[in-house]
Amino acid sequence: MSRLVVVSNRVADPRKAAAGGLAVALGDALNTTGGLWFGWSGTVVEGGMPGEGELHVQQAGKVTLATVDLSAEDHAGYYLGYSNGVLWPVFHLRLDLARFDAGYISAYRRVNRLFARLLMTQLKPGDILWIHDYHLIPLAAELRTLGCTHRIGFFLHIPLPPQQVLAAIPQHEWLMRAMFAYDLLGFQSEADLQNFSRYVQAEAGAVDLGENRFRAFNRTVRAGAFPIGIDVDEFAALTHAKEGVDMYERMKAEYSRRKLLIGVERLDYSKGLPQRLRAFKTLLQRYPENLRSATLIQIASPSREDMGTYTDLLQELESLCGAINGDFGELDWMPVRYMHRNVARKRLPGLYRVARVALVTPLRDGMNLVAKEFVAAQDPADPGVLVLSRFAGAAEQLQDALLVNPYDIDGSADTIQQALQMPLQERQIRHQKLLRNIRTQDVHWWRQTFLQALGDGARSQETM
Repeated sequence: MSRLVVVSNRVADPRKAAAGGLAVALGDALNTTGGLWFGWSGTVVEGGMPGEGELHVQQAGKVTLATVDLSAEDHAGYYLGYSNGVLWPVFHLRLDLARFDAGYISAYRRVNRLFARLLMTQLKPGDILWIHDYHLIPLAAELRTLGCTHRIGFFLHIPLPPQQVLAAIPQHEWLMRAMFAYDLLGFQSEADLQNFSRYVQAEAGAVDLGENRFRAFNRTVRAGAFPIGIDVDEFAALTHAKEGVDMYERMKAEYSRRKLLIGVERLDYSKGLPQRLRAFKTLLQRYPENLRSATLIQIASPSREDMGTYTDLLQELESLCGAINGDFGELDWMPVRYMHRNVARKRLPGLYRVARVALVTPLRDGMNLVAKEFVAAQDPADPGVLVLSRFAGAAEQLQDALLVNPYDIDGSADTIQQALQMPLQERQIRHQKLLRNIRTQDVHWWRQTFLQALGDGARSQETM
């Protein structure tokens, strides 16, 4: 059986429960045959030479963890600059926030070459490589240049934008060519897959060979939609574990007279947080029966706060929360409880379970696993309601949620009111369908389906 090699920007120890469902699923696959997980160590070396980094190798059970240090210059250009200053905003349809500095792409290419060079020293004949996310799009091309003939798959965890948006990236042609170094490309949704198909045919003159196979640059790549899921049983177990139960009991007692709404995400402009708060404010204005009754707990975990865009967003959120509480709050009731800090993953299921409504309303998202975690944590006898953005990848699967356009503030307020007033029987029926869906296409299904597709396809022998 082939050994699995997982490559991602950050590496997690699969033995640690706190690593989360994705790390658990990948750890299961790696442990099956003994595997390698390769990526950045998280260490930034001040004064380090660009394009150089020390390799650290350690065992985590049957899994080998191989990590690379980055110089400060490489980290600034590859991670903060190109990955999160160019690709992240463009892929989330925010061209206005992209910083097209020529030095960033040089660092991005340099780090991917560094990863390829060091990864080659760790590979064995017959290995299957699975590379993850936007930080490492050109890694397969760099490996091919070094003579790598292994089967290589790539999964993009964030959304792929339409052709004309992608084409705005300087040197996007180089990125597109790099995608054809893979044997299999995985996307979160059918919409992403369609965007890829239109992009490569329009920009590269790729030939559609049928069955989502495309030919360009003397290579053939297969693409597919593989929506990522969660480990439903693992998350349900967390719901009934001590930390989850404690959180549920405490919040239930504190908010026994309130209707609790919950939002949980990283602080990021893609998550639609200002729009969500404005919709909640409109809810209070249009439906005054929610005054002194509905409370929104909004958790926005810190994220990339050394970038100015996030500082501006933080200030906007604090201003909006203060204005809503100032205009509507009472001595014994604050409409918004805003937390700008991390909450332990073991406590989140209890918080989800006590909520009447979850607001998962990003402006653009690859999948959004919070939506699926909320469903998994609910009491089937008295479930809460999921209000979900139509622009989240999860919306393709979770059609029984209440879907909203987060840009439509009034429409979102009306939908939140519908969720708060939804009868028990309808809540139960919707939850049953949602739970059945996330169980059918869970994280293990995602991993098995992708790896089977990667193993089944015959890689073209032509080089780029």
